[in-house]
Amino acid sequence: FWFINWLILVKKEHSFDSYSKKPLKEEVRKAMKRYFRQLESNAPIDVYDLVLSEIEPPLLKQTMKYARYNQSKAAKILGINRTTLRTKLKKYKIEK
Repeated sequence: FWFINWLILVKKEHSFDSYSKKPLKEEVRKAMKRYFRQLESNAPIDVYDLVLSEIEPPLLKQTMKYARYNQSKAAKILGINRTTLRTKLKKYKIEK
């Protein structure tokens, strides 16, 4: 899926959740499988936006916390430019 590559922040082999010891992509695969199964006969729409709106806020919050709220450091960690980071922080109303 398109979103799996976006989610991997580090090398594929090293993208483990420290609790489950499973690759993040496997957890996403299982979550999406459950999501589609629960839809039953309903047609999914805007799945990309749904996934981003669920994943981006905690990703940004935890990265900002890790970078001690230094936007330049957080942007570098995320691999995006600072302006993009600021836009996303504003979108999700993420503050210190």
